[in-house]
Amino acid sequence: MTFDARAAKLLKPGEHITVTDSPGLRLVAGKTRRSWIYRYKSPLTGLMKQVAIGQWPAVSYAAAVAAWEVLRDQRGEGQAVVSPAKAKAKAARPQPPSRGDTVADIVQMYITEHIEKRRKPKGQDEIKRLFKRHITPKFGALRVPEVKRADAYDVISVMEDTPIQARMLKQELGAAWDLAIDSGRVPEETPNHWRQIFKGRLRSKGRVRLGKYVTAKRVLSDEEVGQVLRWMPNFSRQVADVLQLYLWTAMRGSEICSLRGEWVAEEADGWWVTVPVEMIKIEGHDAAYDHRVPLIGRALEIVLRRKAEKGDGWLFPRVRKVERHLPTNQKSIATQVWSKQPYGNNPSEKGRAKLPVSEWAPHDLRRTTRTQLSKLGCPRDVAEAVIGHMPTGIVGVYDRHTYDKERREWLAIISSHYEALAASAAP
Repeated sequence: MTFDARAAKLLKPGEHITVTDSPGLRLVAGKTRRSWIYRYKSPLTGLMKQVAIGQWPAVSYAAAVAAWEVLRDQRGEGQAVVSPAKAKAKAARPQPPSRGDTVADIVQMYITEHIEKRRKPKGQDEIKRLFKRHITPKFGALRVPEVKRADAYDVISVMEDTPIQARMLKQELGAAWDLAIDSGRVPEETPNHWRQIFKGRLRSKGRVRLGKYVTAKRVLSDEEVGQVLRWMPNFSRQVADVLQLYLWTAMRGSEICSLRGEWVAEEADGWWVTVPVEMIKIEGHDAAYDHRVPLIGRALEIVLRRKAEKGDGWLFPRVRKVERHLPTNQKSIATQVWSKQPYGNNPSEKGRAKLPVSEWAPHDLRRTTRTQLSKLGCPRDVAEAVIGHMPTGIVGVYDRHTYDKERREWLAIISSHYEALAASAAP
């Protein structure tokens, strides 16, 4: 209904009048007073909230509607909804000296206080590149409280063709805003637009392969594994060694590329490589432990050969002489595999032999070995231990068995299986 002063005077305690022309605006009667209230659903939590506007008749119907419009706009823009009285009181308080709160300042603070303290070097570099590429000088110069939802939308909208990168940037900027608000670098009511924009819209279409989008996770068949193994001599020795370790150990690519000679040791039951917990993906897990991998067959031959050549340093150092103090990275291995694919367009590979098995990446070999373990009858708990996954739920809390004996047995089975596949159709 539209506001009726006579009806307002007749309200009993606990009763209220809603104003249909102003959704959410209502006049609520208490024991001694009648107050204007704005009720709304929070866009962040989905819960109902309310803000007091003032008492009637001191605050007239027209004044209440004007205040309702301001509060409605605040909600629509994702801002904190603040009552007029609180806004007036805050404006009257002396403001502290302005701090460095431009977008560029907050991003740098986030890098220094969060990224560099909690991410591994590879992750740090990736986030820094992401910020450098997409935080333009013009956007970086804006003060954080002045960044509008449309500004945030513009930053992400130009990245819709790379949805994974766009989603990552949106998440990292949202976290940077949270840190800025929590630390008091920007006003507490500063809206975090990154949490609202592009919800559910940033989904990968997959990679383009021969003109088509490919989204499925790849697992090589027995025949394809045999073909790839027989084709290994066409790769450089370093790439071939890394790819075979993917298959023979099911280790993560980051662990293989970062292997060091001092992690390799002979024990009573054979040779092992022990990857320190701080070097593995799950190192942040409370119950994480070193990843011990038994070396069987080709894995043993490759690791011992490289240990004899490299000593206790990186077993897979970078190729360039000035970078040999650093381990190789997964991306360089993946790039060299891609260049050998039928659709690879690296000029240096022109006229050279192409892989007989297409549309796979190095990580698919780890997935292939995990699938082969199940196919051959390996118990699930043992297979998960082989690939270095932490048990989940209550099992992860109470089951601390390391499965060392079982891992060695099943990787020996995998080794024999792969050797048979490599020889099955050899010319």
